[in-house]
Amino acid sequence: MKTAEAAGLLLAGLARLITGAQGHWYGSPPKAEQRIYFANHQSHFDWVLIWAALPRDLRAVTRPIAARDYWTATPLKHWITREIFNAVYVSRVRKGDAPGAVGASEPGSDDDDPLEPLLEALRHGDSLVIFPEGTRGHQGDPAPFKAGLYHLAAAFPEVPLIPAWIDNVQRVMPKGEVVPVPILCSVTFGAPLQWRPGEDKRAFLERARDAVLALRSVH
Repeated sequence: MKTAEAAGLLLAGLARLITGAQGHWYGSPPKAEQRIYFANHQSHFDWVLIWAALPRDLRAVTRPIAARDYWTATPLKHWITREIFNAVYVSRVRKGDAPGAVGASEPGSDDDDPLEPLLEALRHGDSLVIFPEGTRGHQGDPAPFKAGLYHLAAAFPEVPLIPAWIDNVQRVMPKGEVVPVPILCSVTFGAPLQWRPGEDKRAFLERARDAVLALRSVH
């Protein structure tokens, strides 16, 4: 077994040990197909928890989105996200943008388009884990979704969009903390959504956010 693969199994086990979490599937059983998982965002631990909740065979083809400036800041962070999680690195801003979240801008033709790495991963057949709020929140309700999810859905309308609700993870890895605290968490996956041709961007993003919120009372 390769070092990265062994480390991935260890991290998945540790994530479950620390959080006690397993995935709960409602309307979208784990399936070996290309998907875009999208969820509320409360801590740096979010995408690790979703990744660990997936069956082992799905982890190999599911790539989380990682902010390049944060997750390549040290050799260890870079190695973990590159070798174990095969993360898609994105810039949180592009030229001319105010600081903000991935997907805040409309996709364009310049080389700094933050959506291009995600589009390339989808063209390659990978699944993605994305957080449409773009930044970690403190409140119970997710912030309004950024435009990135809409553009990905419109570009790949055949790829199912799987909403997920992550509960309690902000208590495992609060914003500003670096050491996880053991506590029970849950990840609830909902029924798939798909972009409707001609659907208004705002209507789609509200529908996607509502799908995530609806899972809060299911688990």
